Amino acid sequence: MPIKGFKSKKNIILVSTILLFSLALMTLNVKQEKGIHFLDSIVGVILSPFQKIFTHTIQSVSDGINHYSFLVDGARENDQLKLEEQRLKSEKNKLIEHLASTKRLSKLMAYEKDWEKKAVVALVIGRDATQWSKVVVINKGTQNGIRNHLAVVTDSGVIGQVIHAGPNTSKVLLIVDGRSAVDALFQESRISGVVVGVGEDECKLKFVPNTADVKVGDHVLSSGLGGIFPKGLIIGKVSQVSMKKQGLFQDITLVPSSNLSRLEEVLVLLS
Repeated sequence: MPIKGFKSKKNIILVSTILLFSLALMTLNVKQEKGIHFLDSIVGVILSPFQKIFTHTIQSVSDGINHYSFLVDGARENDQLKLEEQRLKSEKNKLIEHLASTKRLSKLMAYEKDWEKKAVVALVIGRDATQWSKVVVINKGTQNGIRNHLAVVTDSGVIGQVIHAGPNTSKVLLIVDGRSAVDALFQESRISGVVVGVGEDECKLKFVPNTADVKVGDHVLSSGLGGIFPKGLIIGKVSQVSMKKQGLFQDITLVPSSNLSRLEEVLVLLS
């Protein structure tokens, strides 16, 4: 009996020991898990601001790249729109110039039809305008029947005469040049005079007597004398008149009927 009692006690002690050991292990695991969670919490608190900064930086860089791409695309589209706008403006200007040129040429051709002799339409391609020289260059020459001392006009009136005819180009001396002189007469009174250039944008009408009735606005025509300018071509109109106290002739200023500073197409009258 004592032996059986001893074995029973031994078994009870063994079972108790096993239970206590298992409980100890469970307690140790719980403590370790709490420690780990606590450590994770501390690490999370410390790293959280840096993580937020890093995340914000990455997002800002991404947004910047997207914004840059948007700006690049916008700039490229803007450049294309500017090119298209420039093309449309160029086309518009070409159309305007074409219409203006057609209008001017139609006037010249109508003037040519009214002219009883043959004429040649020419383009002004050069200009030699200084204080003393008022000359333009046209794109027609002897191959087109042009020669020296031919009258050159526009639909508005006389502009000058050919002074040098080359094979393909010619020089035209304008009536405002100091070397130019055109026999003229007043359209209303038929009083004669000579239109001479003064090297500026106007002319003087010489040799008109003090007794002649001349008024501002009177029209002056070519008289037909001299063999260059046919009779009846308009030259200009009077802009100033003054009577000289001494001398026989009036001081008369004449404004050409044609705008000599904006010549583009002209008509050369062939004899």
